[in-house]
Amino acid sequence: MTKVAKGSCHCGSVTFEAELEDGFENVRHCDCSLCKRKGAYVASVPVGKLKVTSGEEYLSLYQWNTGVAKHYFCKKCGIYTHHQRRSNPNEMGFNIGCIEGVNPFDWSPAPVGTGSKLSLID
Repeated sequence: MTKVAKGSCHCGSVTFEAELEDGFENVRHCDCSLCKRKGAYVASVPVGKLKVTSGEEYLSLYQWNTGVAKHYFCKKCGIYTHHQRRSNPNEMGFNIGCIEGVNPFDWSPAPVGTGSKLSLID
């Protein structure tokens, strides 16, 4: 049964929905140079299953290195909301701390992905 998880940045300017087939799947941290700094607990859904429902104009896109991954942050409050994954561009990762009623520390300790092991040049 599909569940729609609703989320937002801290100030509420950006809202999104993630369609979850089996709840939060593959909750993790990542050790790449960006993710280890932002420290978010992340889950993933297929690209078409995450939709920004309001505030797209408040999103800031950050890309580096190969430019495959697309990391989105609220311009007003700075919260990371979601990203298109480099290791699987067909998936969107999202910050489960942005989801209404979810405490990401319920997944602690979360497994750590090895984004730092990806080649720096594709």
